[in-house]
Amino acid sequence: MKYKQINNNSINQIMLIVIILAICILIFTSLFYYLPGFLGAVTLYVLFRKINFKLTEEKKWNKSFASILLILLTIIFLVGPLYLLINYMVPQVTEVISNKDDLMHKFDSIKIYFKDSPYLSNIDLSDTALMGALQKAAKFIPNILNSVAEVGVNILVALFVLYFMLVSSKKLEQTIYQAIPFTKASKAELWKEFDMMVKSNAIGIPILAMCQGIVAGLGYWFFGLESPIFLGILTAVSTIIPILGTMVVYLPAALFLLANGQSGNAIGLALYGIIIIGSIDNVLRFTILKKLGDVHPLITVFGVLLGLNLFGMLGLIFGPLILSCVSVLLKVYSIEFGRSTPEIIQSTSLTDTKSTHDSPDIIE
Repeated sequence: MKYKQINNNSINQIMLIVIILAICILIFTSLFYYLPGFLGAVTLYVLFRKINFKLTEEKKWNKSFASILLILLTIIFLVGPLYLLINYMVPQVTEVISNKDDLMHKFDSIKIYFKDSPYLSNIDLSDTALMGALQKAAKFIPNILNSVAEVGVNILVALFVLYFMLVSSKKLEQTIYQAIPFTKASKAELWKEFDMMVKSNAIGIPILAMCQGIVAGLGYWFFGLESPIFLGILTAVSTIIPILGTMVVYLPAALFLLANGQSGNAIGLALYGIIIIGSIDNVLRFTILKKLGDVHPLITVFGVLLGLNLFGMLGLIFGPLILSCVSVLLKVYSIEFGRSTPEIIQSTSLTDTKSTHDSPDIIE
């Protein structure tokens, strides 16, 4: 009985794929700490891509000079504000922690209000419960410090990688384009969706947080709370918290006002938070963020959870991006192997359908 022999070419191809995957896994596991930096470089490259090609192809600028200019812009508009934010927040947090008497006085006023209220008296606000909550919160301090250090290291990695991506942009895109084993229609769709996702997450999420923080800060100032800027920044950061979001800041603030006899301001702040601060999210999603990219809120919520678990603070942007890749790959799979005829999308495509060399073209 004769057995059909496997083609040597197929065996060689499988072995080569296995070796490539094994090396990629080794590289990935060894450099996982720097992965957010590489993802950050890719994100910045997508954002600067059109500007880079305009400077180097149309204006005929030197590639190295154009790359350095874009990196300087990144430092000014991204690293600079981040440094100022940390420089402002650290003394504020230190002052709050060091002034224990004032903190305990404010907490006691809330505790007394809860105790006297028939509806809130069952909530445990004893010193034992407070110490337990503080001990749980203290466990996150090393993670936060590590995340801050990780952010600094990965920002340097991102800028370093970004320089070489911008300098070798054309060759890089041609290599990636030729390596993707899909049809032109699928490659065009893949780029369109990826470009939309990057812009929506990298620009949309910070815009949403900043707008809610500003609106909240104005509300805190109007209703007489101390340190409205500090509370506004906390509100902006809290937008990443799934389901609860900004409520974790403005509701306790309203409760503090209520416990201190400022019932009018407390009710006003609570209504302001629910109606105004909460509405900003929906308004921006259906206006500005809709133009950047129609990303489903569930992808944002669970993407943030995924990103925080994988990358810490840097996962706020990259988590939703990774999760969005699943829907993109499913769409590409439908184009490649589905029964329907795919629609070729030419706008924002890396490809030039008229090209005979099957290489990417520059977006106009």
